[in-house]
Amino acid sequence: MRKRRTPVVDLPILKERLGKVGVWLSLLGGESAATGRRVASAIEELGYGALWIAEAPGGKESLVNSAILLSGTQRLMVATGIANIYGRDAAAAVAGANALAEMSSGRFVLGLGVSHAPLVTIRGHEYGRPIETMRAYLDAMDQAPYDAPLPEPPARMLAALRTKMLRMAAERSQGAHTYFVTPEHTAMARETIGPDLLLVPEQAVVLETDADRARTIARDYMASYLKLPNYLNHLRTLGWPDADLVDGGSDALVDAIVCWGGPETISERVGAHHEAGADHVCVQPLADDVEGCLDTLRSLAPVLLR
Repeated sequence: MRKRRTPVVDLPILKERLGKVGVWLSLLGGESAATGRRVASAIEELGYGALWIAEAPGGKESLVNSAILLSGTQRLMVATGIANIYGRDAAAAVAGANALAEMSSGRFVLGLGVSHAPLVTIRGHEYGRPIETMRAYLDAMDQAPYDAPLPEPPARMLAALRTKMLRMAAERSQGAHTYFVTPEHTAMARETIGPDLLLVPEQAVVLETDADRARTIARDYMASYLKLPNYLNHLRTLGWPDADLVDGGSDALVDAIVCWGGPETISERVGAHHEAGADHVCVQPLADDVEGCLDTLRSLAPVLLR
C-alpha cells in the first residue's frame, strides 16, 4: 500500500489568494465555454478573489468546467463548490485536481462533498453513510498514484454543515465550505474546525428592496433545498422548528438564508459572516441568467471589495 499523501498547503498564502469575498455561481455548468470564460474574466476584473462553481445533473463536469474557467483568467481562483464524490473515483479526482493546480499555477481549489441521495441515485449509485463514505474516499485519494509534475498541490476542502463532517474537514482537508447557512452557523463552524483552517460560507443574495419581490425570488431558490433531508436536518440542528420549513419557508427563515436589500444591507450580512469567523465569503447572486448575476456583482463590488 502506498504511503498516504494528504496535500500540504500554505494556508496563509491560500487565504490571501482567495481574498475576503468571492462569487458562487450555479449557472455556468449550463453555459457555453465561451460564456464561461467571459463571465469568469468579468468577475476577475471586478476584483472578486475566487469563483466557486456547482456540479449539477445535466451540466458540465466540474473539473473540466474549472479548466475552462481557469483558461479565461489570469489571477482568479477557481473552486468546485462542490465536486460530487460519486461523480468520479478518488484516483480521477486526484489526477484531475493536480493537473488543474499545475496548469493554473495553484489557482484551483478542490471542494468535495457527499451530495444528496436523490442526486446520487440518479447516477446509478447507492447513497452511502456520509461520514464513512467520505472517509473512505479521502483514504483512497491519499493513496492514489500521481507521477506527473506538481509544483504546488491543490487545496482540498470539504462541504460540511454538521459537527461530524466539520470535524472531518478539519482533520482531512484545508477547511470547510458551508452552504445555505447563516452567520450563526458560521460561528459554530469556526468553533468546530478551530482557529486556523479555512472557513468559506456561501451567502445567497437578492439585490431588491421590495420585500415581496425579494422573498418570492428567495423562495424559488430555496424550494429544492427544503426538500433535501441534509439541509432540513441542518436547519433543525440550528433550532428552526418544522413550522418554519414548510410552504417555501417562513419569512424569518427566508430572511436568514437569503440576504435581500440594497448593497449596504448585503455588505452587512457578508460582514457578519466575517465577524463570525469566515475567512472568505462566496456571494451567490440570485438572478435569471448570467448577465443578471454580473449586474448584481457589479453593483455590489464597490461595497464588498472596499
